[in-house]
Amino acid sequence: MDTKRLLSHNSFKIIIQLAIAIALILILITANFEFLNLFYLENQQTNTGIIINSVIVGLLVVGMSNILFHLIRYHQQEKAIAGFIDNVESLRKNPILDVDPDSIIVKRFMIMNTIQKVNGEINHSGLAAMLTADESTRLGLVRFINNILILTGVFGTIVSLSVALIGASDLIESATTGLNGMGLVIHGMSTALSTTITAIVSYMVFGYFFMRINNLQTHLLSGIEQLTSVYLMPRFVKPTEDVVSNVDELVKAVSNATNKLHQTQELYLNSAQALSKSISNNQDQVNDLIEEIAGIKHLLRDGFRLPEQE
Repeated sequence: MDTKRLLSHNSFKIIIQLAIAIALILILITANFEFLNLFYLENQQTNTGIIINSVIVGLLVVGMSNILFHLIRYHQQEKAIAGFIDNVESLRKNPILDVDPDSIIVKRFMIMNTIQKVNGEINHSGLAAMLTADESTRLGLVRFINNILILTGVFGTIVSLSVALIGASDLIESATTGLNGMGLVIHGMSTALSTTITAIVSYMVFGYFFMRINNLQTHLLSGIEQLTSVYLMPRFVKPTEDVVSNVDELVKAVSNATNKLHQTQELYLNSAQALSKSISNNQDQVNDLIEEIAGIKHLLRDGFRLPEQE
């Protein structure tokens, strides 16, 4: 199926890109270690630049680690989807056999199965909205870091310019401390540049992978909804035409039963009338028989000259 082909190894490709990016960054740092050491660490009159740059790099590491975690999770989701599609195309009775029970597709299958058991109405749009909302919250930390990473460079610039202004103030106040003040001004300007560069580079690297994992999440959720429409909805929801056809057949069955009931009632009525007529005829015959028996008794008394009974 197209969904299986489109979802296959997308997360793995991004993981490879992430590994390549980390390797390139390490190579560049190693190749330019002396310059970076001189630019960031040596001849620093304060620890302002080291602290701010460390915070920026720390945010980058935390964000990239979180992205890697979600990439591994989405890779497992893709494997679960592939296993589900294989089960369906193999015509297995249980489509979630040997599929990760914590995967999104299995949870969707179980939810729809539960709704069907209680004779509830399955709302595909509602299920899709709940899944989208749930998945969007999982990238909250990544989204937060992406929003503030570039601001840390601005913050570092502001702090460094404040340090430079302090040096300028010392330079103006006294000639004896002028050299120290000039050094502090130069240190502040250098720190401002270093924090800005660090923030921009970090934001560019992080922003690319943030965009990639967002696209992967959207693509994965789209695949889940496609599977729901193609495989799950026909399994759990009967088409409207089938429902109408079943209702039509039910109406016809009720109509036939009603006709048969009317026929049965007419048969019972005819039988009751015939029985009533038969009872009436039998009563007439009994009355005639009683009269004939009385006549025979009267003839017998006359013939044998028997006395009349009082």
